[in-house]
Amino acid sequence: MPAATHTVLYDDACPLCTFQMKLLTWLDWLNVVSLMPLSHKRAASVAPSLTRQDLLEAIHCVTPSGRIYRGARCIRFVGMRMPLLVPVALILWVPGVIWVAEKVYNWVSRNRYLLSRWFGCKEACSVMPARKREKDLV
Repeated sequence: MPAATHTVLYDDACPLCTFQMKLLTWLDWLNVVSLMPLSHKRAASVAPSLTRQDLLEAIHCVTPSGRIYRGARCIRFVGMRMPLLVPVALILWVPGVIWVAEKVYNWVSRNRYLLSRWFGCKEACSVMPARKREKDLV
């Protein structure tokens, strides 16, 4: 099994974000991403050009070359590398769709704690176990 080559940084204090990352562990059959919560001591060093506020506003994927994908572009980038997410990622490549996706992503991101309460993410997170993977720093 090859080592993950891309690091996804996420807000582990957010139940919605945590639930999505647990789901991502099950979709990552090819082990292409390593998940790193923002509370991890190395999180800031993975993307030194980003401020703490930047990291709290959206998920970020950092490639081995140092390129950073944020928000909906992160979803598109990661999605192209996971078989079950390829259809979603392909839709995000349609001209104009990424612009709309970024607007929706930003709204969800700003309201994620409220949405977490509405959708009961905290309860869902306790029911759905994360797939145990050595490379995730949780």
